[in-house]
Amino acid sequence: MGTKILELQNIKREFRMGSEIVRALKGVTFDVQSGEFVTIMGSSGSGKTTLLNTLGCLDKPTEGIYLLDGVNVGTLSRNELARLRNNKIGFVFQAYNLLPRTSALENVELPLLYNPAITHKERREKAIKALESVKLADRLDHTPNQLSGGQQQRVAIARALVNEPVMILADEATGNLDSRTSFEIMALMQELNQQQGKTIVFVTHEPDIASFSNRTITLKDGKVMKDASNENRRLAREVLASLPTSDDY
Repeated sequence: MGTKILELQNIKREFRMGSEIVRALKGVTFDVQSGEFVTIMGSSGSGKTTLLNTLGCLDKPTEGIYLLDGVNVGTLSRNELARLRNNKIGFVFQAYNLLPRTSALENVELPLLYNPAITHKERREKAIKALESVKLADRLDHTPNQLSGGQQQRVAIARALVNEPVMILADEATGNLDSRTSFEIMALMQELNQQQGKTIVFVTHEPDIASFSNRTITLKDGKVMKDASNENRRLAREVLASLPTSDDY
């Protein structure tokens, strides 16, 4: 801890819809330190998606300053933004976004294809290491349709890790999973955060998922309504251990 990975200062985002101006973000300010596990919560219309797009350098704010790992995002060109996204951010999506006819290993290698400094051998080694870190070393050659939903999300997390980004940005990453698998993914996230020191920003609308993080930022109507440490943070491994097994039904 100690280094600011994210710094948002009075971020505003406005959209013109016909003659109307929609104010999606109305002066959002917060920091995320290196090694933090933060969840961002909010119902539909809270500004959560707009904030996610801003954090992911997919959209620029109308007003305010966004620093990612010390870089002022607002000053960058489109190509510089793309480079920053690829090098600094590991994305994990609700729908996995894996290439269907491509092996787990090749899916994880994808972000490294844009880096000409990395050889084919290095790319393969990094991808294998990332898949080992999410406990999928025995599934390297499997395509997505040969994997469960939870395994597909693990491949997506490995892909997010392969470039060694400064931040993992997850968008409703448990939204398509059943409860047990959701807790397994959260256990993995907690391990990546606690054992490897990964900085994680996890967007969710589910309070039980948010309770696994160290801190929750709650949005409402484009503003931060609450920013608080989770004093009673749950351990996903303990929750998993308490669930009934299939033999108990």
